[in-house]
Amino acid sequence: MHVDLFDFELPNDHIALRPASPRDAARMLVLDGAATLDRGVADLPGCLRAGDLLVFNDTRVIPAQLEGRRGDATVGATLHKREGPRRWRAFVRNARRLRDGDSIDFGAGVTAIAGDKGEDGSVALDFQGDDPVELLLERAGRMPLPPYIASKRGGADARDAEDYQTLFAREAGAVAAPTAALHFTPGLMAALDAAGIGHATLTLHVGAGTFLPVKAQDTDDHRMHAEWGRIDRDTADRLNAVRAAGGRVIAVGTTSLRLIESACDADGRVQPFEGDTAIFITPGYRFRGIDGLMTNFHLPRSTLFMLVSALMGRERMQAAYAHAIAEGYRFYSYGDASLLLPA
Repeated sequence: MHVDLFDFELPNDHIALRPASPRDAARMLVLDGAATLDRGVADLPGCLRAGDLLVFNDTRVIPAQLEGRRGDATVGATLHKREGPRRWRAFVRNARRLRDGDSIDFGAGVTAIAGDKGEDGSVALDFQGDDPVELLLERAGRMPLPPYIASKRGGADARDAEDYQTLFAREAGAVAAPTAALHFTPGLMAALDAAGIGHATLTLHVGAGTFLPVKAQDTDDHRMHAEWGRIDRDTADRLNAVRAAGGRVIAVGTTSLRLIESACDADGRVQPFEGDTAIFITPGYRFRGIDGLMTNFHLPRSTLFMLVSALMGRERMQAAYAHAIAEGYRFYSYGDASLLLPA
């Protein structure tokens, strides 16, 4: 499909620069079958049914943005995907100034050696020393705020260390937050539990590729970046049991959805999964493992807007986004939510 079909105009003042406070005070646009409803995230228990199951991504964001020097040149790096105990691939600003074997000083005693350059433009970085890379990043790294927020605010600050982590963050390794889950609070989880709505977790380490624009003119020519994920046997069995009992599996975030769909067999049963996925979901895709999605509002021409268009229909989502813009909903990572329940 032509990428222009997924374009729309978004006024700059609709981009949220901070999350709602409290988090579950965010607004929520509900598309339930043919209905379009303006609700709040706190209304979620009443929008679902007893026996439904919400699936969260328990990845934890690491301080994956680094600023360093190679000689007199300034080098900025955003880690993308781990390839070994001390090796990460990174998208590098001023990568043309780097050669294989160059040493980069990121300050705070943190150095890395540049390696090969990938087809996607990323550079391999081998971190030096004996300390675990996680400790090195705590010393020298910053939270990797999306560029559409960082550019307006002048970068991350101390608040983002908490604001950009979800209630479920356990497994360190993401370089972007699974932002739909940012809306959840202990109080909301208690209300969902009281309503008979369960929850489960999986892990997908979100990569920096999630921020990259689609440069191809046609979706067939776009290549997704691989991300590592895991669904254990107990979680897979639970998801299958919920659907077998007549409940619905509702993915919280496109990351959870993509991993569930990657783990599904042809009969729609979720299997245990551990490894990379580069699934790219566009209109025409047949969903097998999920019955709904809670997600934030996405960028025009993005793979994520293509995904929600696949779930609800492109024209339906274009109309829903036009409604959200007209009604003043807040967009992107720190913005409001949508609950998508196809007929």
